[in-house]
Amino acid sequence: MNPLSNKDILKFILYFSIFSILFAFYVEFFLGHQPCNLCLLERIPYFAAILITILSFVFKNFKKIAFLIIGIIFLLSTILSIYHVGIEQGLIEESFICRSSLELNTLDKEQLLRELEKSVISCKNVTFYILGFSLATINIFVSIIISFITLRIFYKYEKK
Repeated sequence: MNPLSNKDILKFILYFSIFSILFAFYVEFFLGHQPCNLCLLERIPYFAAILITILSFVFKNFKKIAFLIIGIIFLLSTILSIYHVGIEQGLIEESFICRSSLELNTLDKEQLLRELEKSVISCKNVTFYILGFSLATINIFVSIIISFITLRIFYKYEKK
């Protein structure tokens, strides 16, 4: 059996990233599960992967560096997802990313009402699970796999 070519792997990353973004939008807009700020940040690597893989198909000499960039992006995605799961599990305190922009010392009731209407979603509250795992937990595994594969290809790129 022939191993997948680098072009096939980039296509898979492209299709998987598109699927992931569309699935996130489906969960948000059709199933009604509002994402927290960290959930929104965890979408960025998939958008970046889409852009980078498309660029790698347009610019043929960009493939090797595309694997490096995608690998680094998904390493960072792994760290972000681990942080998110830590908050979900109560191991880490929510940071300013997860909180409202409302300052507690404000006494203006109109501003307070406007801020409360924004309804910031807490990063602790998981509302959607797949097989008992939050999407942030699943993203840890996906990000590790993508970063491992892409960085391994980058490292071995010249040996082919």
